[in-house]
Amino acid sequence: MRNIIFLAPPAAGKGTISNIFSEKYGYIHISTGNLLRNINNSNLESKVSSLLKTGNLLPNEIVYEVLDDYIKGIKDKPFILDGFPRSIEQVKHLDKLVKELNLSEFVVIYLDIDYETAMNRALGRMVCPKCGRNYNKFIITSKPKVNYKCDVCNVDLITRSDDTEEVFKIRYNEYLKETFKVIQCYQDRGLLHTINAAEDLQDMVDKIIKIVEV
Repeated sequence: MRNIIFLAPPAAGKGTISNIFSEKYGYIHISTGNLLRNINNSNLESKVSSLLKTGNLLPNEIVYEVLDDYIKGIKDKPFILDGFPRSIEQVKHLDKLVKELNLSEFVVIYLDIDYETAMNRALGRMVCPKCGRNYNKFIITSKPKVNYKCDVCNVDLITRSDDTEEVFKIRYNEYLKETFKVIQCYQDRGLLHTINAAEDLQDMVDKIIKIVEV
């Protein structure tokens, strides 16, 4: 199985689809956002927490330190990068890491979604604090079976403190400024596949399965 990079505006569904591939096909889901939110390094924890709440991108040196250590620890298992790379500089860093660790070439999948749809998803998002599964109170197919309870863990779902309209706008503007260049870069390399993120979830998953050949 080939490693995957998911690129998309905020709340396009990267986390939900990544969880499906993790459960069904054994992929390791590497969400840089989750890695940084759950960081155990006391020297970085407070700085990371305050920056995440603003919606601004974290300094690359922090992201590299946390991400590189994690990838080196999973050895030969297939994995998904969710939220990285977000800039051309990060693309270059990933290229170096691929060579250093002799990783297979990534399949790059762009989840295309409009601003209004993505914002509504962000504001309705709920997360299980135990397993990380994503739900959405505004999307019928993504609602939990029991209101505000995880289907798997049966614990109370939480709303991320950074899922606000103000933070979403900042993240979306950062995406337009930096991450769109990453999309163009991988398109120029012939590695980019585009999926309409407003489609039915299962249809999206089926198309991605064909692309990555699992």
